Amino acid sequence: MRTRTATAVFFLLAFATACSGSGDAAKPGAPEAAGKGAAAKPGPSPKAPLVLGAPFTVTADGATMATTVLRYEQGKFHSRRSADEEFGTTGYTWAVVEIEGCLKSGFAVVTRNTWALEYADGTRIGPSRVTYGDFPKPEYPRMATVNAGECVRGKTVFAVPANQRPERVLHTSEKSEKAETPAEWAVPRA
Repeated sequence: MRTRTATAVFFLLAFATACSGSGDAAKPGAPEAAGKGAAAKPGPSPKAPLVLGAPFTVTADGATMATTVLRYEQGKFHSRRSADEEFGTTGYTWAVVEIEGCLKSGFAVVTRNTWALEYADGTRIGPSRVTYGDFPKPEYPRMATVNAGECVRGKTVFAVPANQRPERVLHTSEKSEKAETPAEWAVPRA
């Protein structure tokens, strides 16, 4: 039963690991937009996106996870390699999203791979697949097991167009799409 519950929570609540590119990027190796399978667009929301710092809570199979986006920063940190150097692009910079997830009950697996940034034109960008020792710390885990009463907090880096700002930070798990309120946080204007 625990294996079945853990598997269900992993795929429904726990930030499934499939945020791969859809091939929408302009150049091979360029930062990829989030793919359909992992980042399907939430349906129309009857409510406005959450403000940064507001929790989003989901319960599935006896596990309750409260997640929040704490901060969004763009172009404020510089790594040993720029986003353009890393991906062979022009006009990209690094952005950082700080995330916290606290498991109230049950068992879950979390990962940064199901987070995405959404722009006004509907474009979605998933987290960078590369990480360097000089990326902001602590980093949100690629994958981590969380037990009831535990929290996971960290920063996730995205390669983004320097001259644009996303409108929302999205949590793109299947469970969040089926929730009453989509898991999305408004990105404040610069």
